[in-house]
Amino acid sequence: MKSSNSPGPSAQPSGQLPGQPPTEIPPEDPAFGWSAYAERINGRFAMLGFAAVLLIEALSGDTFLHWAGLVP
Repeated sequence: MKSSNSPGPSAQPSGQLPGQPPTEIPPEDPAFGWSAYAERINGRFAMLGFAAVLLIEALSGDTFLHWAGLVP
């Protein structure tokens, strides 16, 4: 007796041959523009830059803008 919940022959994805392993979905492609990947990388670089500014100010004892020569 066959269970009604078991997958039948129609359970194969279209274009998939029997006996082949299922094809995997590729990870998110790093695309140009407003993608989640670009925003994630942008946020990480912003955090690194902010930490670098705090480190420069702590080690030099001066503000970043004065240290960089942007403000007299």
